[in-house]
Amino acid sequence: MASPEIETLTQALAKLPGLGPRSARRAVLHLLKKREAAMAPLLRALEAVNEKLTSCHVCGNVDTSDPCGICVDARRDSRMLCVVEEVADLWALDRSRLFPGRYHVLGGRLSALEGVRPEDLSIDLLVGRVAAGGIDEVVLAMNATLEGQTTAHYIADRLEPLPVRLTQLAHGLPVGGELDYLDEGTLAQALRARRPVT
Repeated sequence: MASPEIETLTQALAKLPGLGPRSARRAVLHLLKKREAAMAPLLRALEAVNEKLTSCHVCGNVDTSDPCGICVDARRDSRMLCVVEEVADLWALDRSRLFPGRYHVLGGRLSALEGVRPEDLSIDLLVGRVAAGGIDEVVLAMNATLEGQTTAHYIADRLEPLPVRLTQLAHGLPVGGELDYLDEGTLAQALRARRPVT
């Protein structure tokens, strides 16, 4: 039987995404076994992030500086803006190193069922950024869900009067995917987005 402190640590880790009670227990046992090599550096890293963590007032990214490292990076193309639902989406896209521009995090997506309205998201801030000028293209990188596409359409309507090119991420067949395993929505989108063979 573990001490109350170790049990509290295990329960706290079990609340993290991707970790259940068993995985949390294994992680705690590893930390206890490798106290100097694993636990001490983890504690220092958590304390440092906890002290400095902030949200970027420009784009909504989570970083240890405001504005964030992406917003102040002079190598980024300031004329391109990619709109995402959550910080996790920004990090996933940026890891690919394929998008050279900057980002805007909405903080969620429109959802009538969950009561998320346009004023609950940073859509007005987005419209203000685009209206201020200097942005040629806005890439709507919403998830391929009903709520994500509803959000994309709403943003497109709001940005329509402004002199900016609106684009959207392509949807359809994943690389290496087999038709037999795909859902009807993915197949329908792939058929709608078909292109000539070159």
